[in-house]
Amino acid sequence: MNDQHITIHAPATVANMVCGFDVLGFAVHEPYDVMDIRFSDRPGITIINKDDYCLPTDPEKNVAGAALLAMLEEIKEPLGFELGICKQIKPGSGVGSSAASAAGAVVAANRLLNDRFPKQDLVRFAMNGEKVASGVKHADNIAPCIYGGVTLIRSIHPLDIVPLQAPPLYVTIVHPQIEVRTADARGILKQQVQLKDAIRQWGNIAGLVAGLLKSDYDLIGRSLEDVLIEPVRSILIPGFDTIKQESKEAGALGGGISGSGPSIFMLSKDETTARTVEQQMQQTYQRLGLDHHTYVTTINNEGVKFTS
Repeated sequence: MNDQHITIHAPATVANMVCGFDVLGFAVHEPYDVMDIRFSDRPGITIINKDDYCLPTDPEKNVAGAALLAMLEEIKEPLGFELGICKQIKPGSGVGSSAASAAGAVVAANRLLNDRFPKQDLVRFAMNGEKVASGVKHADNIAPCIYGGVTLIRSIHPLDIVPLQAPPLYVTIVHPQIEVRTADARGILKQQVQLKDAIRQWGNIAGLVAGLLKSDYDLIGRSLEDVLIEPVRSILIPGFDTIKQESKEAGALGGGISGSGPSIFMLSKDETTARTVEQQMQQTYQRLGLDHHTYVTTINNEGVKFTS
């Protein structure tokens, strides 16, 4: 076996950014998964779990394995990879656990292959992992994990990813220790919406993108509104309405459900406000008697990070 190995940190991501269902997302600095990969003596994918989540080691049933299999399909020579995964992003947390595994795997493998594939191809491969996790090839977690920063998925077919500039933003995340499966959270969504609601949502998405590009915090805050998805999904998350209201009262620009939940995120202009929001979140879940984890972090403009 070739002794060369690559170790990476694959970051958590926040998908949707409230109004941008399946089209907007950003990476954060923590939490992150730790993964290492090396060439294997035998073709195919060997997965080694280095955590206690007992995720499938069959490559076709593992999100990282499915992503790597998609990559191997486009490589002519018979290659194999041995992948070790230590997940620190809890599956079902709503902060891109499956995306971190899938994206981290293909980015690390690509480095072993001397960066043979461009980032857009890596996103395409990693989306196969998301299909294993949720049944749908969505890229709003995958793209920021690979590109870093905030990304807009203008189109899936054909894949069109637009990295967006953003002003400094602090991110407060609370993860109540319950699980909301992405497939279940998608299953409860309405398949038809009223035109007036769609128009309002389009305005918010356009406003949010404009606010990011113009570094207009007030416009960002006004645009962090979801009239389509949040009203349905928020019923799955205890304390959601209280956290959102009290976070804004504490000075947050706004926020909402991270991905499909149950994690909730809030954006703030400064760290002091973000810490105050964290305290408010903790108090809410302490009152509810629900275990939870919180993070105060910033937007990660690097994405997957190589550590060796």
